[in-house]
Amino acid sequence: MGAALALAQALGINPLITAELLPEVEAVMVRRLNEQIAERSVGGD
Repeated sequence: MGAALALAQALGINPLITAELLPEVEAVMVRRLNEQIAERSVGGD
């Protein structure tokens, strides 16, 4: 989370907005990553 806040600050994004949106963005990233892992494991067998 610290790196995400630092990146947002470097981009000029309000840290409070970043902290509010980060959990949702993280959840989407985890879902997509899990989908990719599942696709590769099914296709690799």
